[in-house]
Amino acid sequence: MREDNHLTDHELLLEADGELSSSAAARVQSHLAACWTCRARKQELEGAVISFVQTYQRAADTSIPSADGPRALLRARLGELARTSPGGWQIRWLRSASWSWAFSGLLIGCLAITSWLIWPAISPSRVRAATFTVPDPSLTPGAAVFTTGEQLCREPRAKNKKVSRDLQLMVFQEYGIPGVAPRYYEVDYLITPALGGADDIHNLWPESSTATMWNADVKDALEDHLREMVCSGQLDLATAQRDIAMNWIEAYKKYFHTERPLRNTSRK
Repeated sequence: MREDNHLTDHELLLEADGELSSSAAARVQSHLAACWTCRARKQELEGAVISFVQTYQRAADTSIPSADGPRALLRARLGELARTSPGGWQIRWLRSASWSWAFSGLLIGCLAITSWLIWPAISPSRVRAATFTVPDPSLTPGAAVFTTGEQLCREPRAKNKKVSRDLQLMVFQEYGIPGVAPRYYEVDYLITPALGGADDIHNLWPESSTATMWNADVKDALEDHLREMVCSGQLDLATAQRDIAMNWIEAYKKYFHTERPLRNTSRK
């Protein structure tokens, strides 16, 4: 649990997926029964996951062409051959006795053509077009170490550790972009170590390096601002971690009081 005695997003997601041990599940369910805040957060996370799945399901459904058109075309072509060919009886026999084989071949051909049409859109040469301005909460809910704001601020500002190539590839695999060239993305910490973020794959996501507005420079400015607020006593650490994990863009707008990124941001 977090230091404010609420369940973490990671625990809520594991509970929703039924991946907790029996003892952990009983503890989480007992907490949910008594905590309105965590029940509401669990519903938010489940709604986000459902929306994500439905969006990609609709995209997949519209990308596969119907087989009705090619099937009707083949049937008409066979009929024409049966009427005009001297060996029409052979064509009629083929149509009646081996239609299932012909249709199977047609179906395989349609699938092959569909794959050929769809593959360029998801091939490594084009995968860089995907822009993840905020992470998928089901893959990157955020993770933090157990520390207090006072303990955190006694230490120098922690720098983000370099993410190993193997871990980067694991993050790309989770986000469905396994063939991407690493230069197109920065595998970034959702909750920065400067705010107590953990070295955990659930705290990493592929932030697009091609985003023109909500980019890594803007997020760095937010992280610096939140740490200053925590260390000056204006904001508690748990709130800063929660806000940046839930939606860092909305957190930026909230704490900088603006709808667009300020211009005086630069990479640290």
